[in-house]
Amino acid sequence: MAYDELFANRIREALFELRDCEEKRMFGGLCFMLEEKMLVCIRENDLLCRIGKSQAELELQNDSCRQMISRGKVMKDFVYVDTIEVKTSHDLQYWITLALNFHQENKIVKNKKA
Repeated sequence: MAYDELFANRIREALFELRDCEEKRMFGGLCFMLEEKMLVCIRENDLLCRIGKSQAELELQNDSCRQMISRGKVMKDFVYVDTIEVKTSHDLQYWITLALNFHQENKIVKNKKA
């Protein structure tokens, strides 16, 4: 599993205050999970972000990322961001915030259904 350890450290620092955040090797990289759900994953030169379908559609219009496709299927909640484009801590925090927002929204929707 190849991933940029320095970039992984940047993610660790950004997520430091989340006590329940865990690391798990999957998707051929290192994923950062909250309540057993993936937030972001570093894989080779890509940051995989779980940001939800509607936010992914907005980001894809800006050409800031590309859609995740797995075994020919479009994964609508996930986008890849080239790590070269995530230069500053502000850039990284932007993507992490989108992932955290989706995590929270998804949690609220599931609680309403229960």
